Amino acid sequence: MTISAQRSPALPVSRGELSAGIAGYVRGETARLPDASAVERATPYGDDLQLALYIGYELHYRGFDGVDDAYEWDPGLIALRALLEGRFLGALRQDATRDHGVDDAFAELLVEPVHGTGVSHFLQDEGELWQLREYAVQRSLYHLKEADPHAWVLPRLWGRAKAGMAAVEFDEWGGGRAERVHARLFADLMEDLGLDTAYGRYVDAGCAEMLATVNLMSLLGLRRGLRGALLGHFATLEVTSSPSSRRMALAMKRAGAGPAAEFFYTEHVEADAVHEQVVRHEVIGGLLEQEPELADDVVFGIDATVFLEDRFADHLLGHWKARNSSLRSPLPQ
Repeated sequence: MTISAQRSPALPVSRGELSAGIAGYVRGETARLPDASAVERATPYGDDLQLALYIGYELHYRGFDGVDDAYEWDPGLIALRALLEGRFLGALRQDATRDHGVDDAFAELLVEPVHGTGVSHFLQDEGELWQLREYAVQRSLYHLKEADPHAWVLPRLWGRAKAGMAAVEFDEWGGGRAERVHARLFADLMEDLGLDTAYGRYVDAGCAEMLATVNLMSLLGLRRGLRGALLGHFATLEVTSSPSSRRMALAMKRAGAGPAAEFFYTEHVEADAVHEQVVRHEVIGGLLEQEPELADDVVFGIDATVFLEDRFADHLLGHWKARNSSLRSPLPQ
């Protein structure tokens, strides 16, 4: 198949004062951006602030249809983004930070509960096709650019950490084979599920909780000073991916989602089991051998990721168990 994702997506529909202000600014409809008081009034994990951040970050990825590329480094937008990031980061440091070290943080990630209650457990045991389709829509906000936010950390590493990170990223991008790029495999999954594979197609349907998980990656990736947190975040994804992917592959098979939908997750079962070892021992181990003072940042990256993923899981399961759509705009049958 040919991914219909190469064009820049349309600007998403605004969700409040901040996102409307940024959208109007990059369209050339206004010369004024929202001020600091508007940022302070916004809920840090809410739809408006998270969409505003998402728009700002996407200017560094593929941009938006009809938006001049020069806005990527517009001084006013960068200043506003710094305020938005400060509000988001401040909330995370207050709500997600726990008092434990790197070893304890990883030990918690490596232990699977006997009776799991997460999203992959639910989908494996009782998920229906409409819920799997919604899950793919939500996750498409990241998986259609899988591994891209983490690439920004590569110039900021050296030695074992850099070599290990580059090796994992190379696998994420298909090991030199375009048809094996993980973003491409996810597009194949979406096609099996009867979904549009265009990059950014479902941003308007995605919930604030999913936007926050994607924004965390971009925030940590774009800030050199948070390189330790970015690696903690990345390690969390890799450590927890293999067992959850196994459950998701079973869910896709049970629901008859299709071979490509199943394959995306079986591929991650094997790949991420290897990646987990490389990330923990080479990437994190190499980083802390060179820069031990970044240990607290690594832990923050782990804790922030777990916190936001838990919020996303609560959103999904709360809606699905009530037989409601988790999307802002439900999919047609």
